Amino acid sequence: MHLIISKKEVKILELRRIGTNNNTVVCHYQLLFDREDITIDSKRKSFTRINQDLRVPQVRLIDETGTQVGIVDTTRAQELAEQAELDLVEIAPDAKPPVCRIMDFGKFRYDKEKKAKEARKKQHQVQMKGILLKSPNISDHDIEYRIGHIREFISHGNRVKVSMRFRGRQMAYRERGREVLADLAQNLLDVAVLDQAPKMEGREMSIILRPL
Repeated sequence: MHLIISKKEVKILELRRIGTNNNTVVCHYQLLFDREDITIDSKRKSFTRINQDLRVPQVRLIDETGTQVGIVDTTRAQELAEQAELDLVEIAPDAKPPVCRIMDFGKFRYDKEKKAKEARKKQHQVQMKGILLKSPNISDHDIEYRIGHIREFISHGNRVKVSMRFRGRQMAYRERGREVLADLAQNLLDVAVLDQAPKMEGREMSIILRPL
């Protein structure tokens, strides 16, 4: 059996520790985290302690210039951060004592979120979707229908290869096929850019579109 303890519940325990019998609440708090069948919900967002949220007696301090100050009292570290008009941010909570740095927390959080976003983009595998036009004489209605599908693929971040097949004597209409593909790409300029101009491969002519 696993009990999921939210960050909000942990915060309530901390507040009780301040306002009531210190020893009783600290023991109860410690007991919760010593039990083997207790787990913290890993899907919750991580919480970075800063400034007055830091209640440990001492921290290993790095100042705003990146200089290793060493182990100092937390109150002293908070005073130095205030003097620099910056924040005291815990960057290594598991260290003994925790490592803190004097910095602009707003900028630190922005940079952290930006890096996480870039990492997610790299992890996303872009797929190549395919659309087949069976003839250079395709009707306007059929073109519009396929454009709808292309827009859907593009909205999900996928590249799209649009191919046109020429059968038998249709090879004589390759220029018509090129015009159809060019017009199709023109109708999608608001969401996609041409990654590959019309290219003939055997009896098929194709273009590749990618999201803006």
